[in-house]
Amino acid sequence: MKQNLGPKNFIYPLPVLIVGTYGEDGTPDAMNVAYGGILNAARLQINIGVRHKTSDNIKLKKEFTVGIADKANLVPADYVGIVSGHDTADKIAKAGWHVTKSENIDAPIFDELPITLECRVEEINQYDKTLRIVAEIVNAVVDDAVLDADGNIDADKLQAISYDPSTKAYRILGEKVGQAFADGKALG
Repeated sequence: MKQNLGPKNFIYPLPVLIVGTYGEDGTPDAMNVAYGGILNAARLQINIGVRHKTSDNIKLKKEFTVGIADKANLVPADYVGIVSGHDTADKIAKAGWHVTKSENIDAPIFDELPITLECRVEEINQYDKTLRIVAEIVNAVVDDAVLDADGNIDADKLQAISYDPSTKAYRILGEKVGQAFADGKALG
């Protein structure tokens, strides 16, 4: 039997994305964003509230980074999602993260995060009190520690966390259960 639960955001897994920006004065800021994803091979979308410091910074600079939160950074990743840059100027230092300026855009890279996508805004649309931001991915910066011998991301090494909207918990992805673009051929 199935139950109707009404309109819920039950997409699994929801990534835990750390959006990094610089403010008008050059201060780095970060925000935990669960509502975002890939549009195509070179574009992503994030959805954030209009009142966030990150929203202001993106509208100002038109560039930002998206870091992939991992198990090792769960506590600071959660922290930057519950503390506002409007109220806590030193939130990056309190999170314990170190910043390197991107070589390609005007946005920070948080050294502790294993994957960072450098993004340039293509469009911003507002729906109620939410901004939908579409951006071109200009570059990906990846820590060698999460790569396999062939230079591909090793999901087991990465230990990316996801957000479970039903229980408000963070989870890591589990075991490999199949091979994409191959296993379905058994039905052909």
